[in-house]
Amino acid sequence: MNEQPAAAPDRPATRVFLVDDHEVVRRGLRDLIDDEPDLQVVGEASTAGQALARGPALAPDVAVLDVRLPDGDGIGVCRELRSRMPGLACLMLTSFDDEDALLDAIMAGAAGYVLKQIKGSDLVSAVRTVATGQSMLDPATTARLMHSLRDTDAAKQPADDRLAALSERERSVLDLIGEGLTNRQIAQRLYLSEKTVKNHISRLLGKLSVERRVQAAVIATQARDAQTRPQHADDA
Repeated sequence: MNEQPAAAPDRPATRVFLVDDHEVVRRGLRDLIDDEPDLQVVGEASTAGQALARGPALAPDVAVLDVRLPDGDGIGVCRELRSRMPGLACLMLTSFDDEDALLDAIMAGAAGYVLKQIKGSDLVSAVRTVATGQSMLDPATTARLMHSLRDTDAAKQPADDRLAALSERERSVLDLIGEGLTNRQIAQRLYLSEKTVKNHISRLLGKLSVERRVQAAVIATQARDAQTRPQHADDA
């Protein structure tokens, strides 16, 4: 008799908290997520107030947050929930493409930002990705944001002011984060162990006063553009 191996019982399901003011959307998300054996919806909220009241007690691993809520916004909820639960991964969900909201979400510590047009399977993958501590941002939206930074934030705030505290090795790691490389790829590029790369990233995040590598990636992009801008001017 051939028997299927039993699923590993020692790995608890990822706990997911849904925040959206549309009941139909929440119901669809719940059905989609609860259909996965490794994911479990532990609660819902339709307003920012409900989210802040219910979220901490539910102890979720991931919060899927609508950017626009009737009594506030999901970005503020993200910032407040993460202040109470530093280990919480927030996945921002929106029905429109908003560069300002994306930047605000990044700076609030959100782990991901996806559009509601995303396929169900891709959303489930995004939840799993942020649950492991990784970042998941919509590539097209992120690319446009990085392009807009060349003419906005990079010009307003000199990158050198924030990078002066970094060691040469930390700066090299930051540059590669800005290129979108994973820890493994950075380790291979710099001939380091992945553990050493993680240690460098932890230190540089602390020195830059940010919590997530995607925030550091924004700073790296600003720094790169600030360096190339004068060169272009001299060549003109």
